Amino acid sequence: QVQLVESGGGLVQAGGSLRLSCVASGSILTINRMAWYRQAPGKARDAIAAITSSGTTLYDDSVKGRFTISRNNAKNAVYLQMSGLKPEDTGVYYCNADILTAYQFESEYWGPGTQVTVSP
Repeated sequence: QVQLVESGGGLVQAGGSLRLSCVASGSILTINRMAWYRQAPGKARDAIAAITSSGTTLYDDSVKGRFTISRNNAKNAVYLQMSGLKPEDTGVYYCNADILTAYQFESEYWGPGTQVTVSP
């Protein structure tokens, strides 16, 4: 089994910063794409940042220039450094990864999510 666990969410004022972390554990052979998704209240879950195993990154226009995704392959971890936070960044942030395990071919896994609330 594989588990993804996020941490680092919380309440912050507009203009502030937060750093989210996500660690994968289990019978992991390889982690390929890792990504962060955001689900605002009453809205769909959308991808906001992704990173390949070689470090290529991709950002949604809504966070480009303010958020930075990074990963530590040795720790099976992905991070999201968020700065210049806006109230519209409020939502539940989910970690997502494509993982090959010792027991099955590559599958997509999700963390339970961490709440980020940005006050005006």
